[in-house]
Amino acid sequence: MFTHRLVFPASVLRGRGAIKHLGAMCGRLGQRTLLVGGKRAIASVEVKVADQLEQQMVSYLGSEIFNGECCQQEINRLADVFRTQGVEVIIATGGGKALDTAKAAGVACNIPVVTLPSIAGTCSAVTSLAFRYHEDGEFRDMVPLPCGPAAAVIDADLLAASPLPWLSAGIGDTLAKWYEYRAISDLTRLTGLAGVARTNSELCYTLIEHFAADACFAVQDGKANNALEQVLDAIFLYAGLTSIMSNGAHTGASHALYEGFTACAKTRHVAHGLLVGYGNLCLLALEGRSDGELQTALALARASAIPTQLSHIAQGLTEQDLAVIIDRSLSTPDMANMPGDVCFADVRGAIERVEGLAAQTGLGFK
Repeated sequence: MFTHRLVFPASVLRGRGAIKHLGAMCGRLGQRTLLVGGKRAIASVEVKVADQLEQQMVSYLGSEIFNGECCQQEINRLADVFRTQGVEVIIATGGGKALDTAKAAGVACNIPVVTLPSIAGTCSAVTSLAFRYHEDGEFRDMVPLPCGPAAAVIDADLLAASPLPWLSAGIGDTLAKWYEYRAISDLTRLTGLAGVARTNSELCYTLIEHFAADACFAVQDGKANNALEQVLDAIFLYAGLTSIMSNGAHTGASHALYEGFTACAKTRHVAHGLLVGYGNLCLLALEGRSDGELQTALALARASAIPTQLSHIAQGLTEQDLAVIIDRSLSTPDMANMPGDVCFADVRGAIERVEGLAAQTGLGFK
């Protein structure tokens, strides 16, 4: 008999000013706290984090800079830091790679992790998954962790101050929850957890369809609004639930193409969700969706500042570069989730169709 193991975050605090509860949350978990993240992420939250901890008389040990890749070497390094400093609570800030690294290192040391995303690029803040990479940035694998975050603090005011491309990345990654789940599932035979995952994934699409444009305006203005809160719920809560309910087995050609892009030095630096967002368009073309449906998806991508053409991702991509990207995508488990066999010509044709429609409709990158 198959046992489906669901691993949820122990607590989620969401909304404007949610960081005001951070100190009390950490105080219930331990007394020696370390902040982990990239330089910019730490700079954007450290004063508030230190203040919250001081108010609750929780010891703040300072910060540790994340080195940029969620690779096993960095996971091991951070785990050594945590053990050496006697850390009792880890506060992880930044984007998906920083959060995943801290989560994995925390699991290795049996130390609770509180996630405080400073950008809304993925649903990593709430999941028990870690996407590992090689040291050069090429995708390696997805690792299920035995426990989720002890808490996730999703502060809309904090996230409204982040650069727009990161929100766009989160939107692209979240749209994939619906596009990919629909592509790889038999929607007429969904029961139990599959039905919940399907409902959440469609809700992700609906919220983004209605609120993405206004949410982007909120980030451009640096002020949270209702639209941004709705989109953040889609990115973190409903997309996160889709990942949890499906144990990560909800991905298809969009993520396969993302993995392909990480095999190319010209594109691997681009944010995960922006590459997945472009992959969504190629997935629709690969499925043989109508021009009308593709044009609707292109319009939504443009309204969300997601790349709609290869030139928006990187200038000067050659046929050899595309061959590397496509070949790598075809070798991934994500592409194997697609119904039927997918070959090089199929993917190349899908890319050509997206490029052609984007050029015809004038849907450039904002």
